[in-house]
Amino acid sequence: MQSTSTEPEQTDRTALRGQFGQVLLATFASTIGFWAWMVIAPLQKTYATELGLDEGQISLMLAMPVLVGALGRIVVGALADRFGGRRMFTFVLLAAVPPVLLVALAGMLKSFPLLLVAGFVLGVAGTIFAVGVPFSSAWYEAKRRGFATGVFGMGMVGTAVSAFFTPRLAESIGYLPTHLLIAAIMVATAVAVWVFLRDSPVWEPSRQALVPKVMGALRLRITWQMSFLYAIVFGGFVAFATFLPKYLTTIYPDEVDPIGAGTRTAMFAVAAVVARPIGGVLSDRFGPKIISLVSLAGIVSLAYVVGQQPPEGILTGATFLAMAAAMGLGMGAVFAWVGPSTPKDKVGAVTGVVAAAGGLGGYFPPLVMGATYSPETNSYALGLWLLVLVGAFALVVAGMLRDARSGS
Repeated sequence: MQSTSTEPEQTDRTALRGQFGQVLLATFASTIGFWAWMVIAPLQKTYATELGLDEGQISLMLAMPVLVGALGRIVVGALADRFGGRRMFTFVLLAAVPPVLLVALAGMLKSFPLLLVAGFVLGVAGTIFAVGVPFSSAWYEAKRRGFATGVFGMGMVGTAVSAFFTPRLAESIGYLPTHLLIAAIMVATAVAVWVFLRDSPVWEPSRQALVPKVMGALRLRITWQMSFLYAIVFGGFVAFATFLPKYLTTIYPDEVDPIGAGTRTAMFAVAAVVARPIGGVLSDRFGPKIISLVSLAGIVSLAYVVGQQPPEGILTGATFLAMAAAMGLGMGAVFAWVGPSTPKDKVGAVTGVVAAAGGLGGYFPPLVMGATYSPETNSYALGLWLLVLVGAFALVVAGMLRDARSGS
């Protein structure tokens, strides 16, 4: 595979001073974007009760934000190559404010069709990830890009923030004030990004038109290879982050209430968040292939355990946390693989496509889980078995790929 680790090594390191602070601010912006993106899932039981939703409707409601959040990353990633992180972070945060308010309106009106529309456009918040990977990569030399993208990837802790705080805020200050507060935080974050964030001095805007840029990314083999792997590791994370509250309250109705389910989902997200930069750092040291293989092997084995529906307790909690950690390692490894294997002027476009594949990987599982649920046995076993099979296939594919080490 082609290596493209060039610019930061040729630039005076003093020019990259403040790089960690810049990546941290981008990570915070991503956290807020993910909070907004996942604002529906923590309140799914409220919507199901007040709107009288069945299993299929709940699954569709949970999946809608993921769709635009996935496909939109292709466009946003390419635009990040042209306009830079500062502009695109600001744009995405502000563009996601009206959808958050529309979700609030749909809930107040108890309108399921409007909630679907709101969830669809809410997906714009999920595109924020495609901005941060090229932004963070440009701030670090090639041998440390796994670290940079791993740190930025911690912004997905926004799913934990949403799972933990959204139901508690809705209970304490009310449904509408909760959404107004989230919208206000998004606006404040957009202002902070515009004022304090700056693009790397080694970053150069791409003038290539959007469609040719995306088509160029699609012609690269690395794009398709990493898209498949990321659809498993990040798609699995998104699917569980959105569906886990529903899963826990359905399978363990007497042991887990909605707030408890939100707490468990937050812990799941945190485990993945902590593991993600570790996956990036380990990939920098040992190569992303071996870390990807470890990740996929963990996902397959742990999905099998979950499929057995063990009794609620320590084993169940530990299994979900370990699965989240395995997914986090894989996420860090995949983007450590992308950076040194992609031409520098296509990093944003390739990132957008790969991130979109990850999002789509999270779109279908909730629908599959809803469609394969067995009310007679109160089981999602069939859907989990499909995850085991797909993960096993991904493990074989990853084993056949050439490794890519940062700077090699």
